[in-house]
Amino acid sequence: MSAIPHLVDPSTKPEVTAFFDGQTNTVSYVVKDPGSNICAIVDSVMDIDYAAGRITYDSADKIIAYVHEHELAVEWLIETHVHADHLSGAPYLQGKLGGKIGIGERITVVQKTFGKVFNEGTAFQRDGSQFDRLFADGDSYLIGGLKAFAMHTPGHTPACMTHVVGDAAFVGDTLFMPDGGSARADFPGGDARTLYRSIQRVLALPPQTRLFMCHDYGPNGREIRWETTVAEQREHNIHVRDGIGEDEFVAMREARDATLAMPRLIIPSLQVNMKAGELPQPDESGKRFLRVPLNTL
Repeated sequence: MSAIPHLVDPSTKPEVTAFFDGQTNTVSYVVKDPGSNICAIVDSVMDIDYAAGRITYDSADKIIAYVHEHELAVEWLIETHVHADHLSGAPYLQGKLGGKIGIGERITVVQKTFGKVFNEGTAFQRDGSQFDRLFADGDSYLIGGLKAFAMHTPGHTPACMTHVVGDAAFVGDTLFMPDGGSARADFPGGDARTLYRSIQRVLALPPQTRLFMCHDYGPNGREIRWETTVAEQREHNIHVRDGIGEDEFVAMREARDATLAMPRLIIPSLQVNMKAGELPQPDESGKRFLRVPLNTL
């Protein structure tokens, strides 16, 4: 793995605007180059009423309205990983605003795993070709004049990436706020030991680096928050602060994961998100369907 922490420029400060989706406790971001009108959108949401099977775009439309109001141009639509708790709004935003959809290159591992789970058949390409860009560890790209880096941080899923843009890092589900700890590591392809090592890469970034979470659940009733720093995480994170070793973390994480229920939207989310947010193709009558694998054991 490349030494991305040494490539970071903490003097460069992108303008970051957050959009919180209360239905899924997801935080999406517009990340703007301060020297131009170019931006990226990170971890967007498409709304679903699961019981009714109804798709809406209220969350994405708020981002569209913001982009139009501030006369921004979208260059990238970044997915930090294949989310299991919300559907991606990236294709909808791309149709309205343009931009390239990017995700980590290990999406192919996720596609192979869940292609089997959902019996997708040979029509489903498992090569990541549904996305416009597959990022390898250490890859760089530009948001206007801002240089961004993709850092592979697996453990929650094999394809998780942290995107570092100037003094800001978008960590996906790898970390939560200090009082929330860390992501679960029990999904197929997840691993608690790998997650610990990925978090250490994030915490090796400069102490003042701003860290932006993909989710917050307001532990102990506090107000929702999504921004912290490397220094704050290293001092206060309940799972991985300085002094907590790898074996201690793995024991805690595996024990905790064994008590967790599956995310409410995991069935639709995985099917849609591993295809870059595209909904299933309609049948002859024009209706679209998602599959629900049954565990009959």
